[in-house]
Amino acid sequence: MKIRLGYVSISKKLNITPSHTITYKNYLKLDDESRYKKLDEIINKNLDSFYKILKYNLKNEIFFYRATSTLIPLATHKCVNYNWKDKYDYKFKLIGEFINRNNMRVDFHAEEYCVLNSIHNDVVDSSINILKFYKTMLQKLEICGKIILHVGSMYPNKKEALNRFINNFNLLDDDLKKLIILENDDKCFNVEDVLFLCNKLKVPMVLDYHHHLCLHNDSDIKKYIIKIFDTWNDDLLIPKVHFSSPKNSIEYRAHNEFVFSKDFIKFIDEIKFIDRDFDIMLEAKGKDEALFKLVKDLKKQYKFIKKSIFLT
Repeated sequence: MKIRLGYVSISKKLNITPSHTITYKNYLKLDDESRYKKLDEIINKNLDSFYKILKYNLKNEIFFYRATSTLIPLATHKCVNYNWKDKYDYKFKLIGEFINRNNMRVDFHAEEYCVLNSIHNDVVDSSINILKFYKTMLQKLEICGKIILHVGSMYPNKKEALNRFINNFNLLDDDLKKLIILENDDKCFNVEDVLFLCNKLKVPMVLDYHHHLCLHNDSDIKKYIIKIFDTWNDDLLIPKVHFSSPKNSIEYRAHNEFVFSKDFIKFIDEIKFIDRDFDIMLEAKGKDEALFKLVKDLKKQYKFIKKSIFLT
């Protein structure tokens, strides 16, 4: 069983970020010419940083990465009409070719205000627009990535909320549906809920193990892992898991700076009976530094075939 490790967005080792942005309030303070100049400056900086991080990842044999959701600031704001879709084709092509040439996996994660099952039509419309933005990003890069999405609101109860998600998901075009994967959360929708949706809608599920420990009917992940991974059977990509450690016993839902290797090894030991390759996204505050620290700890336990890829 081969496992690849990845991290989210920012490289702390490089000390650069592809997440520079501008608020709409500050955007409005500028005249038209200055607005577009500022957006152009930020987008170029973000795309350049994105490319630098990917090259750094390759150097460090990291082939799994989550791109920032703010690569293109204000891209989905209904009152901003900046035409970014055609202006940066050269850089998108350069980055996308680099990802594909080096067999990297790059995904996006929809923001918390992307609530597809909201009871408010304007929120649903906005959420669909956000998902279409990510679809455009993947198309521009010409990569085989996914868009991670939470189920969202539980109002007024779980049954109605799940049905509302199904109805609104079916409003999406087929090409967009194929890009979405659903994740269990830590407050509303547990593994069983998301498995139900994934099987109903024929979309893959990403297991967030930390969320599962926060919210579950049965904490034994061995009872679910085959069913979760089987939702990927018809997909081009292998399954993926999110892993993080709690900040502390009081702020248990919050992510720690690093990943506790003892808990990580325990998780791997619990599910290794499936004997199936998959990817693990580390959602630690320490980003790439957390990945390197975990790898150092894991080398006592596993055989590494690359700096971030090991066998069990």
